[in-house]
Amino acid sequence: MRAENKKNRKFLWRVIRKWLNLKNRADGFPSDYAHTAGTSKARKDCFGAADRFVIVNGKFAGGRLIGASESGRQIRFDSGVTIISNTSNIRMFVGTWNVGGISPPEDLNLRDWLQTPASAADIYVLGFQEIVPLTAGNVLGPEDSSTAAKWLLLIRQALNSRIEYQDVCYINEVSQQMSNSCSKSSCERSQRYCLAVSKQMVGIFLCVWVRAGLYWHISNLKVSCVGRGIMGYMGNKGSISISMTLYQTSFCFVCTHLASGEKEGDEVRRNSDVMEILKKTRFSHFLKVLGRQSSPDYILEHDNIIWLGDLNYRLVTGRGDTCELLKKNDWQALLEKDQLLIERKTGRVFEGWEEGKIYFAPTYKYLINSDHYVAQIFQSKEKQRNPAWCDRILWRGDGMKQMYYVRGELKFSDHRPVSSMFSIQFNVLKENQYQRSNSSIDKKL
Repeated sequence: MRAENKKNRKFLWRVIRKWLNLKNRADGFPSDYAHTAGTSKARKDCFGAADRFVIVNGKFAGGRLIGASESGRQIRFDSGVTIISNTSNIRMFVGTWNVGGISPPEDLNLRDWLQTPASAADIYVLGFQEIVPLTAGNVLGPEDSSTAAKWLLLIRQALNSRIEYQDVCYINEVSQQMSNSCSKSSCERSQRYCLAVSKQMVGIFLCVWVRAGLYWHISNLKVSCVGRGIMGYMGNKGSISISMTLYQTSFCFVCTHLASGEKEGDEVRRNSDVMEILKKTRFSHFLKVLGRQSSPDYILEHDNIIWLGDLNYRLVTGRGDTCELLKKNDWQALLEKDQLLIERKTGRVFEGWEEGKIYFAPTYKYLINSDHYVAQIFQSKEKQRNPAWCDRILWRGDGMKQMYYVRGELKFSDHRPVSSMFSIQFNVLKENQYQRSNSSIDKKL
């Protein structure tokens, strides 16, 4: 009886914490890199020995990963040598998709959307909305992570579909400069992707995948969730934000599902959601390393920021006019009525942010498994929603160049997925060869 009461109290506390969006220091996030008592096969596949080179406070340190949680990645490190700056480039794929509360079939092929391996990126940032139906049970009850696990499996299969698992080189670019033990050709074969971090809040789901060798340059992994749904704080709407540092450059990825509706004034609620997310997102610092430079606390403090998701901004035009322009494929005329572009132009939201030119059709609202918008089928039982570009990707930061901004054609949902590829230039610290030489002489002396 006592055990049953204790179990019920734990269940009730989990539900209350979800309602109030309370954080717990013990809360972690799924990752291939988390240290667990029983090491998973995925973790074994992604890397071998745990000892790797990391950078701490501007110095090389032989570090060991000993855990991953919302409070950050814990490492043990030894003293190193002074290093100097160099520039490097990575390619980052960013994708967002509202999947309409439908659990994915086992044979769903994501390779065309992720464009692997021909256009492989170094980092994949993938955000989903409505991975579970937004019912009262899912919003108010305990988290259902089974569907998220299905998506992770499908993504892992798509990213690693043609990769040789055995011959993976884990020596990173910085350590290559210190040693010639790994040739460039062998490192180019290190194409396997591992899950760095993932997080779910009701139907919102965000995950970051990286090349196996690149992860050891990532530090300060943190997650923050903000609910903006029922009563202004439930998780059926809101954001998941992931903060991380790659080499010495900080990144923040914000996956959102903003207020819905196409009535006049609904765009004001969406603007308010953006402002509240920017204000309330906070990356806690439970782990402090003496002398280590502090990572950003808030979204706008990061060097590079990418905002993705179902932003739900609609078109301020009648359904008849919209359908007429859709027949002509006149996207530019329709975009003049796009709420997000209008709100940005007037400075009411996302001031100082960038978005690529849109040359694709509206991504919402389709009949499932069809190329037809619901608004074009008058006999449809679906809600008669006006087509719109609900699914968007925006960014801000120096050294970021958008290579493309497109939509996918997966018909699994009433939304089409949207993706973008970025080329990002940033500083990498490398060892000062002169000082290393002097250090060698000192040791001999």
